[in-house]
Amino acid sequence: MMATVLPPVPPSLSVRASSRRRQQTKKQKGAWGDFTHFAQVVRKDVEFLQRGFHNGVSWANHTFRIPEVAKKLDDVVWLRHLEHPHSPPLPSPSFPQPWYPGLTGVDLLMSDLKALEAYASYFYYLSKLWSNPLPEAYDPQEVAQYFSLRPHLVGFRVLEVLFSFATAMISIRTSGFRKFLRLIPEEGLDDTSSQYNFGMVLKETLLNLGPTFIKVGQSLSTRPDIIGVEMSKALSELHDQIPPFPRTVAMKIMEEEFGCPLESFFSYISEEPIAAASFGQVYFARTTAGNNVAVKVQRPNLHHVVVRDIYILRLGLGLLQKIAKRKSDPRLYADELGKGFVGELDYTLEAANASKFLEVHSSFTFMHVPKVFPHLTRKRVLTMEWMVGESPTDLLSVTAGDSVGSVSEYSEKQKLDARRRLLDLVSKGVESTLVQLLETGLLHADPHPGNLRYTSSGQIGFLDFGLLCQMEKRHQFAMLASIIHIVNGDWASLVRALIDMDVVRPGTNIRLVTLELEQALGEVEFKEGIPDVKFSRVLGKIWTVALKYHFRMPPYYTLVLRSLASLEGLAIAADTNFKTFEAAYPYVVRKLLTENSAATRNILHSVLLNRKKEFQWQRLSLFLRVGATRKALRLVASNSETSHELPNKAPDTIDVAYLVLRLLPSKDGVAIRRLLMTADGASLIKAMVSKEGKFFREQLCKIVVDIVYQWMIKLFGQGITVTQYSRVILANGPSSKESGLSPRSSSPSYDYNSIFRDRRLRVIFSKVLKSASRDKILMLRFLWASLIIIVTASTSACHRFVVSLSEAYLGKIFDAPKRYAVSA
Repeated sequence: MMATVLPPVPPSLSVRASSRRRQQTKKQKGAWGDFTHFAQVVRKDVEFLQRGFHNGVSWANHTFRIPEVAKKLDDVVWLRHLEHPHSPPLPSPSFPQPWYPGLTGVDLLMSDLKALEAYASYFYYLSKLWSNPLPEAYDPQEVAQYFSLRPHLVGFRVLEVLFSFATAMISIRTSGFRKFLRLIPEEGLDDTSSQYNFGMVLKETLLNLGPTFIKVGQSLSTRPDIIGVEMSKALSELHDQIPPFPRTVAMKIMEEEFGCPLESFFSYISEEPIAAASFGQVYFARTTAGNNVAVKVQRPNLHHVVVRDIYILRLGLGLLQKIAKRKSDPRLYADELGKGFVGELDYTLEAANASKFLEVHSSFTFMHVPKVFPHLTRKRVLTMEWMVGESPTDLLSVTAGDSVGSVSEYSEKQKLDARRRLLDLVSKGVESTLVQLLETGLLHADPHPGNLRYTSSGQIGFLDFGLLCQMEKRHQFAMLASIIHIVNGDWASLVRALIDMDVVRPGTNIRLVTLELEQALGEVEFKEGIPDVKFSRVLGKIWTVALKYHFRMPPYYTLVLRSLASLEGLAIAADTNFKTFEAAYPYVVRKLLTENSAATRNILHSVLLNRKKEFQWQRLSLFLRVGATRKALRLVASNSETSHELPNKAPDTIDVAYLVLRLLPSKDGVAIRRLLMTADGASLIKAMVSKEGKFFREQLCKIVVDIVYQWMIKLFGQGITVTQYSRVILANGPSSKESGLSPRSSSPSYDYNSIFRDRRLRVIFSKVLKSASRDKILMLRFLWASLIIIVTASTSACHRFVVSLSEAYLGKIFDAPKRYAVSA
């Protein structure tokens, strides 16, 4: 191996290079110099002091039993020694007002004694009020009475909250100066990440303020349309970075709830919590019966802390109402939040919610809900079946391909497989949201990524049932109509749907709202009739109009929008072409086509018919084309009166003609039959013979081909059997495997005679022809189109019949029969 010797560098060149480097270094240092080394030394000193301080605190806690002393002081501060759990509720006393009209001497003395007695009774009664504990159920008046006797607790908490947010604001304001002095790492120098940095500061502030503020931050993280994408990304870490509380405290709470040693119920409990949430943390455990379970334990002293924060929020909103002089009472939002949070603190209610959710959605096999163990569930302890699955966050991390340096941690195959599972999870998440919205009306109230799992069997699993929302039927149908109207661009009908959803307040100028929505959403581009835009953007447009006209946001409405927006965010991270409307619309179409109710019929008629009851051809075409998917018709196929399979077409689409054929004679086709009876028949004939109706004429021609082909086989094909895939074999001949025949992928064999025998369809057809017969020119066009369809279909059917005979009879002669390509 030979070494290469480089020639020496001339001294003059070396001097020039070092001079050039010094000039570049001076330019980089700037006027204030380079403080990078100083900042690193300061950071190391601070980390050393923090470690020493934490070690000292741990030693002091163990030696001087500071937690036990702090708990005793906490009980004194909260006046818990005065509380009595069985104390009856007492009204607030009024301060006594003595009055002495014209009294002298002994009478005045007796009146003074009576006044002293009244004062003593008042203070005695006031002391009895201190014995009332904080109510278990949230009641604004009782909560206000409880904390009015403990103003010091409210005052200290207000100071703590103000100090935390003031510190956060100072940190944000001084971030620019610290960048200038280079006291923060280089990765923080990007100006585009300022919103993300603000979100990180806000996240740390909420973590320090405790469970209530963490819960609020988690809710905000699912609304990127309000706080921005970068802040939402920063706050989303609140789902995973919540610090756990000690295991000894958790085990003590479990023993207090069960009233006996844990060995009586569990043979194993993990040392560390599997997950930590804002209100509790989860341990993996195994019961004495051998079942793997997840045990959720509530954080200590949580009830008092949460209710106190809600009370402070209520006071703040009341002050805001007075300053802004608003007629509506914003304190109602705090009350709604308080009822929800306090309800989540009772795990027996969550267990009932989980059982109800499982019962309602048990028929939907793509959804998985863990079972509850009632005998192992108490108010502060919840035990459920252990669910094995991947979280959306983990799948997204693998899909993004986290790397160390330039070396990726995952192979391309792992990335593609994770991407496939993530998109399948999102697809089933959209489907489950629409099932909850349109079918059951029972909504999961917190569908963020931390509460979703993708199981090994391909199911979407749900966790955390602290809050459920039950929708009214009228709200379900209004939400269904709103999706249809957004896709059709019918903004006036969308406003009427928002009124039915109790979103638009009474007395609002409907005309102005319609114009605003048309202006805001009119710029949305449509691709094949579907909005080619993110759902979150459409939601943001509607939200802008809602803020301007003071719309109401019912709980169910916010939950549905938040769920779809959250799922869309996950999907777009893996597939930038994902469209929520495109994924949701087929389910909406199936709902309208198969449910025979007055509400769905009204929506269907308003979408497809105009005021003259004429078919709106473009909407009908979009409605059937987008709705004709295999997934959308899964329930139709299972409930149909016929037992034939769907055509062996592409995996996602089927012919519209077969969609109509499956629905018309079936019990699920009542909505379409009623629609055809209501509509003007002449408009349907006009649509069929028009230039735009070419697609449906081609579909109809395929049906006629099958009818003529089946008739010819029945009449001339003695000894030949038509298989399910529209190919023929000899009645006593070899099977397809024996003869080497490959099944054809043409349309399926369908019993079209059942359509001709159906009296309901004959009545509809005669009504359509009778309505169109008044226009002679229209009838001539219809007859000419029918003649072309019959001639074309007969030719194709004869061709198919000859090919079928050749395959059937020549297959015995040739070992490898030829395949014929037939195009209708």
